[in-house]
Amino acid sequence: MNTQRTMGIDYGDVRIGIAVSDLMGWTAQGVETITRKTEEQDLGRIGELIRQYEVGKIVLGFPKNMNNTIGPRGEISQQFAEILREKFGLPVVLWDERLSTMAAERMLVQADVSRKKRKQVVDKMAASIILQNYLDSQANQS
Repeated sequence: MNTQRTMGIDYGDVRIGIAVSDLMGWTAQGVETITRKTEEQDLGRIGELIRQYEVGKIVLGFPKNMNNTIGPRGEISQQFAEILREKFGLPVVLWDERLSTMAAERMLVQADVSRKKRKQVVDKMAASIILQNYLDSQANQS
């Protein structure tokens, strides 16, 4: 029985969206949007959430170009994945996130969420979508 949660991270220039799975690894819930400050402060907050939610694995959104190549944003995610591995000693999975932020934005527009409010929750929601897609892919393998 898996008793550790998986954390999903949507890593952006301004904000970091955080989601965690339930203990069964079936569903993702957005938990927080971190407004980036310094790398040390950002990692400190991520570390607090890892401990709080007893996270055993991290799924990091990996923005590829539509033609499947890796651009500057993807390279930044690869570097951040390495930093997370070193800092927390947890497995980090890079997960293709090409459409997650657009999907989150579209859901919020359909739900008639105001633009100001969307800005506050879109990253957390994108992290949930990234994590949920990963969880679904794992469930389909078993």
